[in-house]
Amino acid sequence: MKRVMLTVAYDGTNYCGWQVQPNGETIEGVLNRCLFELLEEEIEVIGASRTDSGVHALCNIAVFDTDTSIPVAKLANALNARLPDDIKIQSAKEVDASFHPRRCESRKTYEYRIYNAPFPMPTERLYTHFSYTPFDLVQMQEAAVYLIGTHDFKSFCNADSQAESTVRQIENVEVSKRGDQIIIRVVGRGFLYNMVRIIAGTLMEVGRGHLPAQDIERILEAKDRSAAGPTAPACGLTLVKYEFL
Repeated sequence: MKRVMLTVAYDGTNYCGWQVQPNGETIEGVLNRCLFELLEEEIEVIGASRTDSGVHALCNIAVFDTDTSIPVAKLANALNARLPDDIKIQSAKEVDASFHPRRCESRKTYEYRIYNAPFPMPTERLYTHFSYTPFDLVQMQEAAVYLIGTHDFKSFCNADSQAESTVRQIENVEVSKRGDQIIIRVVGRGFLYNMVRIIAGTLMEVGRGHLPAQDIERILEAKDRSAAGPTAPACGLTLVKYEFL
């Protein structure tokens, strides 16, 4: 028996998130099915980041155990031949049998992208959130600083979350602009359910002038989901980097 780690990229548009669900197709479900077809073993992958419905990833991590004699170096190509065009393996390698992607120290980087122009651009619609409203980038950048560090992010967590603790460490939050895109880049050791999308929605409220930048402190102290801004649409969010520390 060996444990294999996959790096998985996907367009989440047509999926109900990462985790297997009874009411729709998921990334995890497709991987399990294709692995079964290839290896003729019942496989249940373990994902590092259980991304929400409609969220994308360049580099999510999945591990599984197998008795296959197929060389690990050939697994990526063999799986990609069976996977749909919107899910592809970027690498495959053998790891220690004790390795678990959600029980080790890691750093995740998410980017939330806003297409900010007078009119929507059809080719951007799947990977950005469109808004024609002008944004004050400086105010968004000032607000982002308040989020850096270790805080109780209960206000930035979906009210239905079952997390035992809502304290998380955010290493960096940057807001930048490239052409017609505003990019909110969030780096942290771990995230709560909908946390990055709520951060993005709140920073957009600051950029529109609906909240002052310093209100982020008040929102954090409130520990109340209703204190923060809306949950930004899923299409703008992508997991862009995953690092093991």
